[in-house]
Amino acid sequence: MVPAVLYGSGSVTAKVRRSLKVRHERKLELLDAAQRRQLALETANRPPEPVCGCTHHLAKHDKQGHCHEVVETATAWDADRRPLSYEPRPCNCQQYVGPEPLGTVFAPELVDPR
Repeated sequence: MVPAVLYGSGSVTAKVRRSLKVRHERKLELLDAAQRRQLALETANRPPEPVCGCTHHLAKHDKQGHCHEVVETATAWDADRRPLSYEPRPCNCQQYVGPEPLGTVFAPELVDPR
């Protein structure tokens, strides 16, 4: 009796298929939202990285502020001023630009120990 009902009327079958498709799409949207939420939480919990104006990490700079990273620099251009060839050269950055990274944070006791 059930197969006759499902195959007998096309509108019931179409409604069932449509509702299953909508359910599947909603489930995929929920999974995608959960994944985006997890990525946002991981990003929020990560401390900011000190990055120089040359886009290299502060760890690539010495005490005097010179960058020790190697970058590819254009050496030849065509008539439209597009680079044709590159060669590795040291980064020309001279100083770290940005906020000073925090060292150890010390919070004194709120209660007087006397």
